[in-house]
Amino acid sequence: QVQLVESGGGSVTAGGSLRLSCATPGVTFNGYCMGWFRQASGKEREGVANLDSGRSTSYADSVKGRFTISQDNAKNALYLQMNSLKPEDTAMYYCAAGSCAGGHWYGVNFWGQGTQVTVSS
Repeated sequence: QVQLVESGGGSVTAGGSLRLSCATPGVTFNGYCMGWFRQASGKEREGVANLDSGRSTSYADSVKGRFTISQDNAKNALYLQMNSLKPEDTAMYYCAAGSCAGGHWYGVNFWGQGTQVTVSS
């Protein structure tokens, strides 16, 4: 069974940083688009950042210049470095693997269980 396991969430004050990790134990997602979504309370899930199969990155406008997505193939891990966090970044963050091009996802095949990020003002 394929698993995506997120970690690194927590509570920070505005302006702080967090680094989310997504482990994919025993699975190499070659050819997949990998990325991060988030869902705030009462809102729809939205794409935050992704790495397509060509290793190109895309970011939501709301996080550009603050968040950085990266991948370590040797560790089968995906990361999201989040800097200059704002209260509006508060959400459950999910790791995902599927198909995408640029910032558009065609489908998600695998989801992680989510990790909570809370940013206080």
